[in-house]
Amino acid sequence: MTVPHGTGTLDVVVVGDLMVDVLAAMSGPLARGSDTPSTVTTAGGGSGANVATWLASQSVPTSYVGRVGDDALGREAVKALEGSGVQVWAGIDHTLATGTCVVLVEPGGERSMLPDAGANATLLPADVPPTAFRPGGHLHLSGYTLLNPGSREAGLTALSLAAAAGSTVSVDPSSAALLEAVGVARFLEWTRGADLLLANRDEAAVLSGAAEPHEAASRLGETYHEVVVTLGRDGALWQQGFIVASAPAERSVEVVDTTGAGDAFAAGFLASWLLHPEPETALAAGNRLAARAVVTVGARP
Repeated sequence: MTVPHGTGTLDVVVVGDLMVDVLAAMSGPLARGSDTPSTVTTAGGGSGANVATWLASQSVPTSYVGRVGDDALGREAVKALEGSGVQVWAGIDHTLATGTCVVLVEPGGERSMLPDAGANATLLPADVPPTAFRPGGHLHLSGYTLLNPGSREAGLTALSLAAAAGSTVSVDPSSAALLEAVGVARFLEWTRGADLLLANRDEAAVLSGAAEPHEAASRLGETYHEVVVTLGRDGALWQQGFIVASAPAERSVEVVDTTGAGDAFAAGFLASWLLHPEPETALAAGNRLAARAVVTVGARP
């Protein structure tokens, strides 16, 4: 079949959220109004920062652009990213704290998130350095940046800088609930023409108005050059026009925590897609990295 050509480069700028995750691995269903014994840990989080870390773990030259508070959590978060091999461009907010997310992890790995965006909500266009964008490079934009009104202009600035530099662009819609709240038509217009959309099943359904993933991908192909829809235990699919590819999820994986699985998939897919023209290979690479993410608690390698 005919497939798109890879860009032949691995030089990625990730613009998005950085969080500190407080993860509560619950012993059973949440006992509302009472106690649910849990194992509580803290770890690095934030979709944008997670993708950057997973990319760096594959030896992909990666820069991260975001914003933290003027606090110990922010300094430690930046230090952790740099320690993972990511070049960090972090604006400092002297009023708001570093973003924090409480993650409730149920037995079986399903998670629910209670985020406080904190300093992420004040990412400024001035925080996005033009020098981070190079001809032939790639921008990966976390949708949270556009969905939050305080950081929206910074996200749009990143898209403009990528276009001016001739970079390819991938977009993660990030949140089905926030897409509905902000408005699907607005998000589609902001990101129209991006080279790649990386959505999960729910996000694709909200953006397209179609519940069936293949139909959703087909409709979204009117806005994006290529569309990937992740399907959890059913793997993932890719579509460009009438060309469709898919790959099954990794088997025999004991799911502990699904936090960050989509971010790991995005990094695995991009690391392959940016170099090679074969979508099945990129989907399989994304599924392999997602499988690594779900076997431990937390969103990072």
